[in-house]
Amino acid sequence: MDLLEQWRKYAEDQVQAKGAKFWREYFKQETEFYKQVLTGNNAAGTVAACAQRFGVEPVIMVGFLDGINDSLKTPNTLEELEADTQVNLDYDQELLYKNMVDAKADWLYNLPEWEPLISEERRKELYKEQKSSKTVVKGEKIGRNDPCPCGSGKKYKKCCGRDL
Repeated sequence: MDLLEQWRKYAEDQVQAKGAKFWREYFKQETEFYKQVLTGNNAAGTVAACAQRFGVEPVIMVGFLDGINDSLKTPNTLEELEADTQVNLDYDQELLYKNMVDAKADWLYNLPEWEPLISEERRKELYKEQKSSKTVVKGEKIGRNDPCPCGSGKKYKKCCGRDL
């Protein structure tokens, strides 16, 4: 069983055993992980070496890698991770911030470690960009007697609106 499968099984077992307490503990560890990553402790290495550097078991490290992977400049192949696999933690700052906003991880995107990396003004812009990217904007409704938008010159009800 690869490390990603082990992580998923471990998390599932822990949730069944501890419930929300597991996630509270995990999010505390995750916060410390991101504090270190944001302050420059993001050198590449093996999964085991990174786990040791961040003070966690390799299976927990895979959980962190799973969370940050979409924000990396070169994502890791999570399905192939083993303890001796080289991993990369070279992240795109703005993408990581936006992904944290998307995940509603306010305990992460509000960390003070962001301050020297991205200005407060830019973080507000990124926050708005991410929130608006999920907003569905409906187009103007076409009335039955309006000209058809296909350009035929007919009324909508006699043209494309007939299919409705």
